[in-house]
Amino acid sequence: MTVVYLNGKRVDYSDAKVSVEDRGFQFGDGLYEVVRVYEGRFFYLDRHLERLKKGAQEIYLNFDFDIEDLKEVCKKAVADGEFKDASVYIQVTRGAAPRQHNFPEKSTCTWVVIAREAKPQPEEYYENGVSAITVPDERWMRCNVKTVQLIPNCIAKEKAKKAGAYEAIFHRGDIVTEASSSNVFIVKNKKLLTHPANNLILHGITRGVVLEIAEKLGLELEEETFSLDQLFDADEVFLTGTMTEVMPIVKVDGKIIGDGVPGDLTRSIIEEFRKLTKTVNQ
Repeated sequence: MTVVYLNGKRVDYSDAKVSVEDRGFQFGDGLYEVVRVYEGRFFYLDRHLERLKKGAQEIYLNFDFDIEDLKEVCKKAVADGEFKDASVYIQVTRGAAPRQHNFPEKSTCTWVVIAREAKPQPEEYYENGVSAITVPDERWMRCNVKTVQLIPNCIAKEKAKKAGAYEAIFHRGDIVTEASSSNVFIVKNKKLLTHPANNLILHGITRGVVLEIAEKLGLELEEETFSLDQLFDADEVFLTGTMTEVMPIVKVDGKIIGDGVPGDLTRSIIEEFRKLTKTVNQ
């Protein structure tokens, strides 16, 4: 079952349509968020909506609806579907206007909420780890803005699929940034490294949660750049993301990471993360 709300009103999935001149369709002129729901509890919905608002400021998109109304629609969608575990997709575009590159003087936002039952990753992925490939990061320079223009990410993910890998890890020159739909952490000598939260990566909500977990556990952590060689030489590598959660990587470009199994530090973070999924509701 899929529950859809379009501009604040529930519609049947087959009737959920927008204009052919919607700027999200024609220009990728819009933003999105994906929020996880565990046992009916939203996992940091407020943080997702805060990032959505910040992204709107970055692309000069003025919301003509109340963010609290959007929040309530998300809750209605989950309740309507009677979902326990769900994914909630939120998209806001600048709306429909005659096609021209500059922003229209007047337009009405198109905002959509889609809720459906979540499909968790196979538990064996967390137990045994997964593989990744590396690809050049050919995206624009404002990756911190979560826009719907994701074709470079899609191409990277397709390359990973064709290689039989779970994920594609981006690099700009020799520097690892993030992955096609997740952030990247490495562990070396019990120290965590992840790329700084600047314009070159998305400031992932799960990434932020893991930083908080690391602080709670008293782990040594640095938000600093690291190279491809450091990635290959790491003791542990893991990904973070809303649907990915905390995912151990045991092979990159065919090279074994560490001992070839999820490391102790990664496992401890997974354990703490799962505790939060059983308590957080905001």
